[in-house]
Amino acid sequence: MDQLIAFHTNNLARVPGGFFRELFQSINWNQRMLAIKGPRGAGKTTLMLQRIKFGLQAKPPEALYITADHHWFYSSTLYETAEVFYVNGGKYLFIDEVHKYPNWSRELKNIYDGFPELSIVFSASSALDIYKGEADLSRRVLTYELPGLSFREYIELKENVRMDSVSLDAIQKDHEKLAAQIVSDLKMKPIPLFREYLQYGYLPIIAESLPEEIPLRLNAVINAVVESDLSYIKNYHSGTAHKIKKLLGVIAESAPFKPNVSALARKLGVSRESVYQWLQDLDHARLLNSLSQAGKGTSTLQKPDKIYLENTNLSYALNPQPDTGSIREAFLLNQLINAGYEVTLPKAGDFYVDGITIEAGGKSKTSEQVQHTKNYIIAADNIEFGFGKKVPLWLFGFLY
Repeated sequence: MDQLIAFHTNNLARVPGGFFRELFQSINWNQRMLAIKGPRGAGKTTLMLQRIKFGLQAKPPEALYITADHHWFYSSTLYETAEVFYVNGGKYLFIDEVHKYPNWSRELKNIYDGFPELSIVFSASSALDIYKGEADLSRRVLTYELPGLSFREYIELKENVRMDSVSLDAIQKDHEKLAAQIVSDLKMKPIPLFREYLQYGYLPIIAESLPEEIPLRLNAVINAVVESDLSYIKNYHSGTAHKIKKLLGVIAESAPFKPNVSALARKLGVSRESVYQWLQDLDHARLLNSLSQAGKGTSTLQKPDKIYLENTNLSYALNPQPDTGSIREAFLLNQLINAGYEVTLPKAGDFYVDGITIEAGGKSKTSEQVQHTKNYIIAADNIEFGFGKKVPLWLFGFLY
């Protein structure tokens, strides 16, 4: 265990304490088994280490942070490790990247059942379906999603200004007052910060990177998701990974992408079923956001009506000059989904959520396309304050 304790100590020493994700305060840490899912780079590791260092203030032998791809597990099982930790006074076990461990669900179930005073927190790729492992964890685990930073969180990380999140209902009814208060508290113009966020502010890696490094790091994230995470979870091989990255490139060139599955299958030299499966896998892995009309099914073979890259930083990383309109729509859809809203494609407008039709556009955008709908708002870019049904686009970055 000395190797694992040294690994734990080294990682704990480097964890920052100045900025905490909103989820840190929302998690029910008293639950005996917790899962934290999210895209690569969102901060799952930091969240767990902050819990140990600043929440529990615990050290070995009571708390232990490990990662499932550590070479320790070449010769030891996860269950054996938990047993040794438990009998030596362990109370809190944190396991990173559990999807990289074979038989992870079975061993977690056995750990949970075998050591009743042990609390387990584990992280996993967004692509992992925790409830479809070999063992049934549904009655044992409480799952949380950690998305990338909201625009609000980016402001807090960069400018050290803490502001509360707001609801979609509050934005619709009171956006003029909300925007005025935020600008007053921020003491600077929000739009320049918003431009930064759209290009490189979605992942916390911005705190340790130069802006010009972000596209390279995001391409590394894409490679890791496709070649590592999905390879573990979906048994992708190198040829499959290459074709999936080609698929992402096609989507990046024309997002929002209206998929022609037959044409894609021919271009990639694969079956239609493979394309359907890959689109769903990339959505689950948080590299894409899919949009369908209300009432449409969610089966693997159900084609989405529109496909967006999951966040605007990916758009800039894969296409240095992305379409401005698609950036606006991708941002809005991303923030709505990450805030927990169910979004569908309306007959008129860009998005339909909670009875509201939302149309995204520039500052001169009119209501012509949505004026005949019952309840609508315009999410307008390049405006600091809105009026009536025209809401500043940046304000939707305060939804979570």
